[in-house]
Amino acid sequence: MSVTNAIVTMNTRNQITTFALFCALSLAFWWRTLEETFRLALANDAYTHIFLIPPLGAALIYNELRKTAPRSARGGSQSFLLGGILLAVALLLDGYARWGLHAASASVSGDAANNLANAGLNEVRLSLAVFALILWWIGGVVFCFSARVFRRLIFPLCFLFLMVPMPQSALNSMVEFLQYQSALAARLIFRAVGVPATQDGVMVYIPGLNIEVARECSSIRSSLILIVTTMFLAQIFLRTWWRKTLLVALAIPLSVAKNGLRIFTIGELGTRVDPAYLTGKLHHNGGVVFLAISMVFVLAILGILRLSESRLPKPATILAT
Repeated sequence: MSVTNAIVTMNTRNQITTFALFCALSLAFWWRTLEETFRLALANDAYTHIFLIPPLGAALIYNELRKTAPRSARGGSQSFLLGGILLAVALLLDGYARWGLHAASASVSGDAANNLANAGLNEVRLSLAVFALILWWIGGVVFCFSARVFRRLIFPLCFLFLMVPMPQSALNSMVEFLQYQSALAARLIFRAVGVPATQDGVMVYIPGLNIEVARECSSIRSSLILIVTTMFLAQIFLRTWWRKTLLVALAIPLSVAKNGLRIFTIGELGTRVDPAYLTGKLHHNGGVVFLAISMVFVLAILGILRLSESRLPKPATILAT
């Protein structure tokens, strides 16, 4: 090993050690935030996808580092400054989440304070705290390595922001969208096979059965899991940005179509085979079956896009210096 390579190796080890210290500090400081986030993911189907983000994010980071084959990651004064700013902003955001929100709510008197507390103070606090944690990790990357390394890892690092719990207002809008679009998809499938079907909002009417696509039937969990998984697959297996965008964009109508197919299947089995299907296991626990079907379509589209990329020249390995 040459003297230069030995110095680079020493510097890299020091930077990795420093970054590991930053991560250890974040786990100690944000432990209760992480615990609360994962408890929320266990209790609420809309947040189940959060469990996927850390392992998939780590795999994306490893994949990018494997491709870059970095020799050195010196940051320089600009990277130190930018990283320090990001770290400071993360601490300020978390401080506001822990104490500022409570102080702001306490300054409001009467019913307004009660409404603010009951309407989502805790969810805003948790979202800000998780956002601050991810920002701390990103700041640590910039500070310990360089802004160039951050630019190379920008997608995997920003992917981690999917750990931030969505505010209830955004979640409600997403659920309502899935409810209506799933009802529409089910109506179209019924009509495509010759079953007379009409729709009124989230209600679908077929001979002998009125189907309501309730909030619990919106399949928000499987839809988010499908989209998150598709983002991961697109980043791992595709090279061109427009093919990645196309695959992720197609996951949205696929998430609606698989829910419409589920409603159609249960409706047909319940009216033609056995009414018990309307309240059976397929109704309550069949989401994984239709998620698997939609994943087959995602993989098929991914294969087509990869085939179209096979004739493109492979990019040269980038050496981060």
